[in-house]
Amino acid sequence: MNTQILTPRRRAQADYLNLTLWTLQGWLAMFFVGAGYAKLTEPMTNLVQLMRWPALVSENLVRGLGLAEIVLAALMLVPLLSWRVGRPLLVTAAAGLIALESIMLTVHLIGADFGPAVTNFLLLAITLPVLWFRARPAS
Repeated sequence: MNTQILTPRRRAQADYLNLTLWTLQGWLAMFFVGAGYAKLTEPMTNLVQLMRWPALVSENLVRGLGLAEIVLAALMLVPLLSWRVGRPLLVTAAAGLIALESIMLTVHLIGADFGPAVTNFLLLAITLPVLWFRARPAS
């Protein structure tokens, strides 16, 4: 067991970091639940109008990505139920979202979809700190 006495300043810094990370995790969860829900429920014609890449892949792949996004979004919030069980799932979800965001950033750049590419870049900028700080051993 690692016990450490924190000064009031260090405690405040740890609290602010934790609050910031939970805020980022909430934003990621909201975004990916919405994006996944759209991929699962919208007709393919609507998705093709919004983004170019669904026209190039099977409908099952699009629907599968939607399901994966919802599952990863839910795993971002599992530590609310149990930190001991949820932390490894959160770290795994963050790594999965980073992989998904990186692949989709590349797909959007190759397809010259610069709006979605910027969105994916910003999502990466939000997800990377979550993975970095949540994967560190608790101090």
